[in-house]
Amino acid sequence: MKLLRELRAEGKGQDMAALLERIPYARFLGIEVDRKGNELTTVLPFQEHLVGNVALPALHGGTIGAFLEFTAVIQLLFDTESERLPKTVDISIDYLRSGRPVTTYGRAIITKHGRRVANVRAEAWQEERSKLIATAHGHFLLTPMDE
Repeated sequence: MKLLRELRAEGKGQDMAALLERIPYARFLGIEVDRKGNELTTVLPFQEHLVGNVALPALHGGTIGAFLEFTAVIQLLFDTESERLPKTVDISIDYLRSGRPVTTYGRAIITKHGRRVANVRAEAWQEERSKLIATAHGHFLLTPMDE
């Protein structure tokens, strides 16, 4: 993908904020990345336009699902230093509790990394890491560096 090559050429290959700034949907959601050493945490600050049910209020399920998918993709990009964005083959979201109108956090773990496909598990929580609001398990198609 031209975007990732450009970021690497600018010396921003590991700058996830620069990548997210260039992805319109990530900008719309307001996703941020907090990097401490080799550990990435994605952050979804609460914004009114992310509410799906105004009666509760609760975050829209699509917002939570997209956030988890971004979390998984960003972890893959960080760990693999790929030239191209991984393509989602499938992703399954388990909604465990309502996403309240507060900041949401996410982390992902690559459970299997093959030559062409990676399996990733992602989790989202709000104020307490032990109280997950949703989890995701996805399969992503990777493009080897030599192709």
